Amino acid sequence: MKRNKTAAAGVLEEIRKSDVQKVKVAVTDIDGVLRGKYIHKDKFLSAAETNFGFCSVIFGWDVADLAYDHVDYTGWHNGYPDSNAVIDLATHRRVPWENDIPFFLGDFIDDKGGPLPICPRQLLKRVIAKSESMGLTPSFGMEFEWFNFKEDAESLRANAFASPKPITPGMFGYSMIRAAQNEPFFRAIMDELLAFGIPIEGLHTETGPGVLEAAILYSGALEAADRAVLFKSSVKAIGHRFGILPSFMAKWNDKLPGSSGHMHQSLRRGDNNAFYDEKDPSKMSATFKSYVAGQLELMPQLLSFFAPTINSYKRLVEGAWAPTHANWGVDNRTTALRVISGSKKATRLETRVSGADVNPYLSIAAALASGLYGIENKLELKQKAITGNGYKDEKSPRLPRNLEEAAEKLHESKVARKLF
Repeated sequence: MKRNKTAAAGVLEEIRKSDVQKVKVAVTDIDGVLRGKYIHKDKFLSAAETNFGFCSVIFGWDVADLAYDHVDYTGWHNGYPDSNAVIDLATHRRVPWENDIPFFLGDFIDDKGGPLPICPRQLLKRVIAKSESMGLTPSFGMEFEWFNFKEDAESLRANAFASPKPITPGMFGYSMIRAAQNEPFFRAIMDELLAFGIPIEGLHTETGPGVLEAAILYSGALEAADRAVLFKSSVKAIGHRFGILPSFMAKWNDKLPGSSGHMHQSLRRGDNNAFYDEKDPSKMSATFKSYVAGQLELMPQLLSFFAPTINSYKRLVEGAWAPTHANWGVDNRTTALRVISGSKKATRLETRVSGADVNPYLSIAAALASGLYGIENKLELKQKAITGNGYKDEKSPRLPRNLEEAAEKLHESKVARKLF
């Protein structure tokens, strides 16, 4: 995770010589919401050499800017001081829908210059470092489902957030006709996000009125989380231009399917896929089996990383394309973990419990850390693969049914305290 000093110097020189007068910088809060600002080029160049202050309130309020009670890190008790942030020059992008303004992500550091523990991006970097110390390089790719409405912030609020109008009616997954009806929006997502450094592997309608699904091309774990955070924010910015309001709520309507944030993942050992074993009947290596076992064992304890809001648990119900038990299967979309095996290149795991409302840094960190826990402790995959309907599974652990129960399990977890 070391920064390439030559490349960093090149980025700064590019900005210094350019005629741009402002730069956009952003960080993520505890919920994975992008928070940022425009800063003058001179201030950016100074901050890039050292650090800059960013109000710590982003770790003390929720998505509606309502301050939390009884928190330690920041709050009324310390006056919400600035925290120190550093710009990650490796995240340099240009925003195509904002006249190619330079854009950068940042990390938070403590007073001694070390990683700030409460920073989600720093947490993921620490878990990745753990993986690399074990000789394993993680790759991730996130998929998102989300609903799109013919609304804007004012119209939605005027209607008390009730009965928003979808961009298309009815249930029609993989519809070529409805994709064509909204072709300018589809084209903007595919083309402009590619120019923004977020390549989309596939984009299609999902079952549900106005719902789309996008698969972001896989990459290293940190880059995958960066892309996922930027994807959600970017889709909202692009949608506004077309009079479309995208929503990444896990479940906006109890009569419709929820919106997922599935994570595809694999580990490499050198140039080889550490999950693949040609001699195994299922093509799963011992490393892969322990990785799956680790996620299964810790999933009930870490569910709030994958289902972080009250609304998240309205999605995790039987028969709604979201898991209810900590179980697994081979190419089975009714289980929490879907093993995709077969070829040496494509063997991977899909963690399906996470919703579209996740903080990608935290969800990827939890998936990776729990899988590494299984490898490090040589856990055996004793649970049999589900070959039928995973909702009928009565042997695997039932996942927490609400945020309170999930939070209690996290609070009681000694393993979570060790991992994070």
